[in-house]
Amino acid sequence: MGIIFIASSIPGSQIPSAFPYQDIVFHAGAYLLLAFFFARALRTTWAGLKDYQVLGITILYGVLYALSDEWHQSFVPYRMATAFDVFVDTAGTCAGSLIHGLIIKPFSK
Repeated sequence: MGIIFIASSIPGSQIPSAFPYQDIVFHAGAYLLLAFFFARALRTTWAGLKDYQVLGITILYGVLYALSDEWHQSFVPYRMATAFDVFVDTAGTCAGSLIHGLIIKPFSK
C-alpha cells in the first residue's frame, strides 16, 4: 500500500513514458500483488475463513483502496482520478486474489 501511495504522489509531469499502456500495466500489476499478499495475510490471520470469504473480502478491500487511491491522485499535480483506473485496479485485484486461491492455496497446509 505504501508503494502504491508513493507512486500515486508523483506529479504526472515527472512520470517517464517507458512503453505504451504502461499505466494499465502498472495499475493492474500493483493491485495484483496487493491482493495476492492481502489474501495470504487474511488466510493466515483468520484460518477459518472460507475460500469465497477470502475472495470477497480481498476484492472489496482492493476496490476500496483503489477508490481512495484515485481520490488521492486527484490532489496531485497533473494527475487525475478516473473510473477506468479503478476498473483496471479491480481487475488486478481479482486476478491476484484468484491466483492466490487457485494456485497457492492448494499447496499450503
